[in-house]
Amino acid sequence: MDAFYASVEQRDNPALKGKPLIVGAPPTQRGVVAAASYEARKFGVRSAMPSSVAKRLCPDGVFIWPRMERYREESGEIMRIVAGTGGMVEQVSIDEAYLDVSAACQDADADASLARGLPLASALKERIQAERRLTTSIGIAANKLLAKLASDYKKPDGLMLIPERDKANFLRPLSIRSIHGVGKVTEQILNRAGIESIGDLQDYPGDLRALVGSFGPALKRFAFGEDDRPLDVGEESKSISSETTFAHDTDDRKVLRASLREQAEEISAKLKRKRIGALTVQVKIRYGDFTTLTRQFSVEEPVTEAGDIYRLACHLLARERLVSRPLRLLGVGVSGLGETVHQQLVLGFDSQAGRGLHDRIV
Repeated sequence: MDAFYASVEQRDNPALKGKPLIVGAPPTQRGVVAAASYEARKFGVRSAMPSSVAKRLCPDGVFIWPRMERYREESGEIMRIVAGTGGMVEQVSIDEAYLDVSAACQDADADASLARGLPLASALKERIQAERRLTTSIGIAANKLLAKLASDYKKPDGLMLIPERDKANFLRPLSIRSIHGVGKVTEQILNRAGIESIGDLQDYPGDLRALVGSFGPALKRFAFGEDDRPLDVGEESKSISSETTFAHDTDDRKVLRASLREQAEEISAKLKRKRIGALTVQVKIRYGDFTTLTRQFSVEEPVTEAGDIYRLACHLLARERLVSRPLRLLGVGVSGLGETVHQQLVLGFDSQAGRGLHDRIV
């Protein structure tokens, strides 16, 4: 779906159409952005960004609180339409899914099979538009890697097919960050070896395992558009969490912040090993009398970095005023797990200033 949270809001309230809409906490509060319309994204506004920074980047932005129940309800309606095609569905987030329609598109020629997917995709887009009044971007290809790239390529309201015969040439000029599983650290390692584009990966004569370990062979295959990952319709792990029980109940902010940072680092490392991101961050606290509370916040673009997870956790503790008395336990968790977006989050604020502004947990 295209800018899903914001598009739902603009559909439900036509007065918001065409405006730079920012779904999240208002800039007058210590909060973060959950999602942004395309009009706001032009100014550099992104999910997980502090709302105060979003306001500075987009002074005319319209801020509204997220309505997660509304978005989940809408997601259910859309996924029912997708499932109605008869294909096999892997839902990877609230607004994104893979659809395998190969059984309905069989042809002796691989590219002819793909071409048969065009009318199916067009019909799906038209039905979602007619019934839900929302636009969709669909990519058609022989595998998940290429279909994801194709769906991102012509957003919003896009429809693109990558033929098998053209896939290697299509990939050549793209940044290595376009490849599933390549994050900031991997990109830096490859850049130091002179690899910046996918074409550089295709032409690299050495063994990529010397640079990126066991990911090397898969990375080489991805560079040529080869991906044998099947659709996952099973019950995988739905969340990752970390928590600390303190030896003595505490409300010492230094102790709590250190605990949060350590937990965020642990969760981030697990996400990166699995090459996935999270759409929801949750905090869990337990007081000395064993009263236990949890609060969560969802964003539209998956987060993987420890700094983003830590910032969202601090936001929740501050917003809900959870550190009102000493804590026996403090924990952080993430859920809504799925593939990371290829365009990683770029937070447009000074790191020192941002730390001072959003490190508060009361």
